[in-house]
Amino acid sequence: MYNQLKRTLSIKIKRLDMFPNHFFGIAEINREDYKINIQGQSLLRDKLIKLPIKFKDEKALLRLSGINGSYVEDIVSYSGNSEWIEIDSDRILYYLADHQDQIDTIDVLSRF
Repeated sequence: MYNQLKRTLSIKIKRLDMFPNHFFGIAEINREDYKINIQGQSLLRDKLIKLPIKFKDEKALLRLSGINGSYVEDIVSYSGNSEWIEIDSDRILYYLADHQDQIDTIDVLSRF
């Protein structure tokens, strides 16, 4: 099928610390370490992802997964480059609040 999603990027979470309104830590893409920040969306910020590497698609499905088959998914817009991995999504933020120690991978699925 033409529009079928495929995993275009896999991000390994090395450390993720919980703060009052966000998560902050270290994650790995292609054997390079980057800071990662996960926070909720707001009226001014829609669901989005910013990455320190090039990405071709306007939207992506993020699938956070880990031990015991736990996972959460959300569709976000690609919002350009950043020095960090930045994710703004209420769904992901609230899931992590209850399952922080179970998640170790973020797969980015897109059409390209």
